Amino acid sequence: MEIKEINGFEHIPYSHVHYGPEEMVERSQKFYDWMETRRSVRDFSDKPVPKEVIENILKSASTAPSGAHKQPWTFCVVSNREIKKQIREAAEKEEYESYTKRMSEEWLNDLKPMATDWHKPFLETAPYLIIVMKRPFEYDSEGKKHQNYYVNESVGLAAGMLITAIHDAGLVTLTHTPSPMNFLQKILERPDNERPFLLLPVGYEADEVFVPNNRRKSLDEMAVFYE
Repeated sequence: MEIKEINGFEHIPYSHVHYGPEEMVERSQKFYDWMETRRSVRDFSDKPVPKEVIENILKSASTAPSGAHKQPWTFCVVSNREIKKQIREAAEKEEYESYTKRMSEEWLNDLKPMATDWHKPFLETAPYLIIVMKRPFEYDSEGKKHQNYYVNESVGLAAGMLITAIHDAGLVTLTHTPSPMNFLQKILERPDNERPFLLLPVGYEADEVFVPNNRRKSLDEMAVFYE
């Protein structure tokens, strides 16, 4: 493999599989049809999931682009029952405050079609919880801080790829963002350069699950083409 040095750093050749126009259309349509079946699920089974599956979806998520290739994320994977219980108790405490005191009437009305409330049993039922942490800065070996760049954007991209990989594996998830989320950093005993970004329960859906019959925006509603 040819290696070229640019600005004093190694660069390797990039190669990618290309498809003809018809095959591209077919592949992109099939992928859309599969992704269209993705839904946020709140009713989980406790059926075990192979750890290797979780490892693979995390590796897929880590292929996301990031500012200056700093990869400013840590994925905390929780299967320990006691830790999941602690997370549920802390999350429900914050969610109760949100549903009863913090959320506006408009917000609560907008949530009614989702049939959600402050109870979060899936935090204990799902075999895995993946807590996505963002890393605003790093420490070097001498304890000096070095900033990361476009942290929210980079971690958001990784989270989107993680959700896609979960769906591709035939599993379900739910984007859970209790606010505030500082309790996750404390329970998991994470360093001060890691901040909770997103919590994803991961597993199989329960035997009988109903999800909101939400309509997604059409192409005309969510895209503008300048031709």
